[in-house]
Amino acid sequence: MKTAIIGAGRNRSGIGQYIGKYFQKNGASVISVLGTTEKTARKASSVLTQYGIDATGYTDFYSMMKRERPDAVIIASPALTHYEYLIKCVEEGVHVFCEKPFVWQNKSDIDIKQLLENIFEKAESKNLKIAMNSQWPFSLPYYEKLCGLIDSQKVDTFFIRLSPMVSGKKMILESVPHALSILYSVFSDGQIGNLSIEAYKEKIITKFHYIFSAGYCEVLIELVRTILPPRSFSYGFNSKIVHRVLDLDSYDISFKYSDSILRISDPLELSVQDFISAVNDKREPLIGKAHIMRNMSLLKKIYDYCKIM
Repeated sequence: MKTAIIGAGRNRSGIGQYIGKYFQKNGASVISVLGTTEKTARKASSVLTQYGIDATGYTDFYSMMKRERPDAVIIASPALTHYEYLIKCVEEGVHVFCEKPFVWQNKSDIDIKQLLENIFEKAESKNLKIAMNSQWPFSLPYYEKLCGLIDSQKVDTFFIRLSPMVSGKKMILESVPHALSILYSVFSDGQIGNLSIEAYKEKIITKFHYIFSAGYCEVLIELVRTILPPRSFSYGFNSKIVHRVLDLDSYDISFKYSDSILRISDPLELSVQDFISAVNDKREPLIGKAHIMRNMSLLKKIYDYCKIM
């Protein structure tokens, strides 16, 4: 699978280079990168060399597609650019692995559902696979090893704490899709009820009921801006909370629960592996159409409800 990256050289919270690393590691060669300027394209290409990747830099999307003819494109550019690139990629007939939030426009009257339907209708007509990278559902088997199997019929509460680098409402866009993806993976399709948000510039506490076919779960999402690593991450059901432990030298990831520590595979790599497998096996990715449409719909409801900028 020949792969191109849009946004591999982003600073701050961008993870395009790490996605590229895992694509290359798992047999999908990264052949090109797209930057906004020649300088950023060169920088992105240079950053990737540490992973054994020799990627040609481009500043024009169509030139890159014509010359490189990738099979798949990784979209890791800023959120407001995702829709434009998704449409372009589908029109070019390539599979897409897109960072969350999948699509976004900072307008309250935008019909997110219609934007998504436009993308998936075109993709399905060309048998293309599209996935959103919201990787934490891939950590659920490790959670269950530490805390026991999750019985959705017996879950009353869900808690998650994330530490985005951005502030204000941008924290919702960067982090809440992770929470919504875990909820979808455990309870399947659901709606939000009794939504309340306590918002500050560097901290947002969101509470709601995730209402699904068999009942509802009380949800608490705590976002606290954190710039320097290690940035805290924890989640759990019914007060069984696991905490991420990150080795800053080796970047090994572990979950800690009570007195137990379990080394886990990087969920980002597992997300990449699922996408590659979905393309090769011609199946729907785990974070595919139905999952994405529900995630983005609920994300917009939470974002619009929050009054802080």
